[in-house]
Amino acid sequence: MSRGIAISQLSTAVMEELEEYADLAAEDMKSAVKKAAATVRKDIEASAPKDTGDYAKSWAVKTTKESSNAMQVTVHSRNRYQLAHLLEYGHAKRGGGRVAARSHIVDAEKAGIEQLEREIERSLTNG
Repeated sequence: MSRGIAISQLSTAVMEELEEYADLAAEDMKSAVKKAAATVRKDIEASAPKDTGDYAKSWAVKTTKESSNAMQVTVHSRNRYQLAHLLEYGHAKRGGGRVAARSHIVDAEKAGIEQLEREIERSLTNG
């Protein structure tokens, strides 16, 4: 939108427009973070080892920190968190030997990072 302003008001007008753009970009970024976290949770649920299915169903997304221009979310296992490390990396058996690792968290994390980068780039270029 164009508007007429005095040259003495140019810096104020530019700053107002930049602040408005920063607010819009922050909202787009928060939306992209939420979408990526939900995708990571779904990917972990889909690829998690299933004995009874309780471990796969235990994954959730929690907003850890949020400010006006930043957001941090955590994807975690609500009540089976003790198993996550053991299943992801394997562990020693009581009588000797090892249980093989069943990688499911790292793959979902990588896919989530790529999705987040694509979403932020798309929203900043397309508006």
